[in-house]
Amino acid sequence: MGKKHHKKAIDSLTQRIIEHREKIRLELGKDFPDEGLIRHWEKEIRAFEKAIEQARKRLGE
Repeated sequence: MGKKHHKKAIDSLTQRIIEHREKIRLELGKDFPDEGLIRHWEKEIRAFEKAIEQARKRLGE
């Protein structure tokens, strides 16, 4: 996989993190937020961050 692929993956994962953080913000705004759902999104955010870190390593950053 080339640099273009890794840069595209980083952009995509960064966007997914932004979306998940917005979902968490909206869920926390509810009277009875779904804690399980929030934990799920937080877990996914950590996985996205790890994937970004790996892609950056492959790019030599």
